[in-house]
Amino acid sequence: MEASGKCALSNGNTEIQYPGVKDINIFFDDLEAANSPSKDDDSLLHAGNLTSMSDEVSRLDAEGEGLNVPEKNKTSGLFFNDGKHRIDYILVYRKSSLQSEKREIFERNIRAEGLHLEKESSVANSDIIFVKLHAPWEVLGRYAELMNVRMPFRRKIYYLHRRYKFMSRMEKQLSRFRGWLPKKPMRLDKEKIPDLEENDCYTAPFSQQRIHHFIINNKDTFFSNATRTRIVHHILQRVKYEEGKNKIGLNRLLTNCTYEAAFPLHEGSYRSKNSIKTHGAENHRHLLFECWASWGVWFKYQPLDLVRRYFGEKIGLYFAWLGWYTGMLFPAAIVGLFVFLYGMFTLDSCQVSREICQATNITMCPLCDKYCPYMRLSDSCIYAKVTHLFDNSATVFFAVFMAVWATVFLEFWKRRRAVIAYDWDLIDWEEEEEEIRPQFEAKYSKKERVNPISGKPEPYQAFADKCSRLVVSASGIFFMICVVIAAVFGIVIYRVVTVSTFAAFKWALIRNNSQVATTGTAVCINFCIIMLLNVLYERVALFLTNLEQPRTESEWENSFTLKMFLFQFVNLNSSTFYIAFFLGRFTGRPGAYLRLNKWRLEECHPSGCLIDLCLQMGIIMVLKQTWNNFMELGYPLIQNWWTRRRLRQEHGAQGKANLPQWEKDYNLQPINPYGLFEEYLEMILQFGFTTIFVAAFPLAPLLALLNNIIEIRLDAYKFITQWRRPLASRAKDIGIWYGILEGIGILSVITNAFVIAVTSDFIPRLVYAYKYGPCAGQGRAGEKCMVGYVNASLSVFLVTDFENHLNSTLNEREFSEQHVKYCRYRDYRDLPSAPEPYAYTLQFWHVLAARLAFIIVFEHLVFFIKHLISYLIPDLPKDLRDRMRREKYLIQEMMYEAELERVQKEKKERKKNGKCQHNEWP
Repeated sequence: MEASGKCALSNGNTEIQYPGVKDINIFFDDLEAANSPSKDDDSLLHAGNLTSMSDEVSRLDAEGEGLNVPEKNKTSGLFFNDGKHRIDYILVYRKSSLQSEKREIFERNIRAEGLHLEKESSVANSDIIFVKLHAPWEVLGRYAELMNVRMPFRRKIYYLHRRYKFMSRMEKQLSRFRGWLPKKPMRLDKEKIPDLEENDCYTAPFSQQRIHHFIINNKDTFFSNATRTRIVHHILQRVKYEEGKNKIGLNRLLTNCTYEAAFPLHEGSYRSKNSIKTHGAENHRHLLFECWASWGVWFKYQPLDLVRRYFGEKIGLYFAWLGWYTGMLFPAAIVGLFVFLYGMFTLDSCQVSREICQATNITMCPLCDKYCPYMRLSDSCIYAKVTHLFDNSATVFFAVFMAVWATVFLEFWKRRRAVIAYDWDLIDWEEEEEEIRPQFEAKYSKKERVNPISGKPEPYQAFADKCSRLVVSASGIFFMICVVIAAVFGIVIYRVVTVSTFAAFKWALIRNNSQVATTGTAVCINFCIIMLLNVLYERVALFLTNLEQPRTESEWENSFTLKMFLFQFVNLNSSTFYIAFFLGRFTGRPGAYLRLNKWRLEECHPSGCLIDLCLQMGIIMVLKQTWNNFMELGYPLIQNWWTRRRLRQEHGAQGKANLPQWEKDYNLQPINPYGLFEEYLEMILQFGFTTIFVAAFPLAPLLALLNNIIEIRLDAYKFITQWRRPLASRAKDIGIWYGILEGIGILSVITNAFVIAVTSDFIPRLVYAYKYGPCAGQGRAGEKCMVGYVNASLSVFLVTDFENHLNSTLNEREFSEQHVKYCRYRDYRDLPSAPEPYAYTLQFWHVLAARLAFIIVFEHLVFFIKHLISYLIPDLPKDLRDRMRREKYLIQEMMYEAELERVQKEKKERKKNGKCQHNEWP
């Protein structure tokens, strides 16, 4: 590209045409013109909170003027006592600690690395000492180069192909038309909150030799606070505290209680007396609270770039994924609601429910042995109508839709993640070689081998030892799954026993709805057992993971995550699987019931088992999400309230107000030791509930959507106000959770196929309509073709064929003042007078064959659609691929031009100096 390029202004945009580059137009936005100065991260903050220039600011910036240190910096709690050095990290220890020697060596080595230290005792507790750390410019530059931190060096330029010129004109006309329309309510107002305008620059790994290439307006703000804390943490993890090969790193000092806590500081208070719209944001924390964590902006998009700038890429990716998942739930929730509404609108025209409501002359057999009475089929009219709301002709379509939706969600998330990774400079980022866990080193320090990557000797775990530990761990997992199954068996026993108890209850409401009361109470008890077992599972998973002795922290995290997910998934869904696929399937028939000791196994309601499954899913989902939201926010709120109350009692009403920022942050709750594990686990389990049994509960996506809208703001409020600021870690994706999501998507196809084929009455109705109904052989099915279905789906039982020990009780019962001779039950069996009484009819085998065929066809069809969608949707958007290639080319050109310019400048200087020294030459 030549410097003599043509420049033309058009509609507020700057168009630059480079000769020799065909069919390309390059545009600078009018706010991002090539000659406009770059804004640093902190340059738009409130004037009172601007970072003052430190000793390391460039001499050119400080020349001729004294360093004016604002008094506010000294009292803000974000700087050393001199008001010049910004605090990048805080270490906390107690004077009464016995590890003073290790701490002194560690701090001496910190100073040797170039970090500045300042100690200050706590206002509330004189035994607590805060160590404030500051990284000067030289240290930041040196380690930024070692860590390959990418920093901005040139404004980005955008290009369009000439064939899109007509489209660009159309877009300009459309943009003018949109100017007359109301602004999008979900977008954040960048005019009122200018801090949301992110720098859009090309970045390259920082190099001190090429420092003149980078955009450095202010050395204090060139490295963001998140980057500074990451660099300081990197240094602390590599400083020795004792003589020895493995006596190194801050994590080990936190483990042996040399230090009590270590954290970066929040950037001041999250509240302000002045409005953010009129006075601007006091700091990034205040800005995030107002535009992200406040309940007043629940309907707006998340400022993900600001979240990433404050908390780092790992937390930013979590909220990006959560926002994407929530947004994708909108179409699923709308379709699920339409399926539910379709059931409501077709309720009166449903032939099956109409027949059940009109079946006053059909007597159903008792559902339990002693206290359950005979009942008219019409008594289950309400349950039949409720079942139709969830089990109708649109259910199959919704199940296919949700299976496809899960695939589209994951495929488009990969594209969205690629865009985020590009915008956040994560495309070429590779994780550093991780440190070995101290526990692994202590266990296997005697046996070493050379690391093929680093070339250094390190502890080595023998293959036989690793296999034996994995076998023991797998046995522990199997045992805990057996505990879950035992808990489910206990719930089954409860349901079997209490159905008779509720049938003999004094209150008519409970007595007449004994089965619903049994299901409801069983679900509530099951929920309590789930929450209790979750506590046990966490300890067991922790024990088994430590028993395996993973080599690195990421291996430990992946192993622990897999165990906890497996435990909680089985714990949460085991009862649901029982109700969906086992309840009422193995009970036998009247006169030959299968029993647990003396109790009959539970049967389904005359209207079907789907109502039990809907009740199970609805109660568990609502209670689980409510409990999780309370624990996520309620527990930190209570803990922090108790801390504030204690401080008020000890130091008066002004005690907390006078605390410096580091002490305020220390009094907040530390972030979960497992990081974002709890947040991801909650959402992944919810995703399972939303997809696995969605055919039985179409409202699950709607409940998940409402919960997630609240969850985003709850998590944001928790991170901003209740927790200490976490370390700004980097990550390229959501890790092992993506594989778990794919596994759930595959499992959902299988379970929904079985729910439709086995649990619902869709297949029996279809078989009846095409084979046995009024329209048999006509090749069509409709409500008119379902006439007589209820009678065809019920078998006849002779009351005198009941078991002998029940004859006396049952024969004395009266129903409608008449002696009951026959009763009906849900099955396909021959009449009592048939040559083989109560044998399966041909219709039973037709229904069974149709169910198996439906499962096979449904699974193959949906899996084909899923794989087809996965194949058709590329992981990288085409425009992003072109932008990446273009950026790579432009970066090479820019670096070459900058080097050429530097060489020519040096050549001119040498030539000039040479002329002055060699005047004798002609």
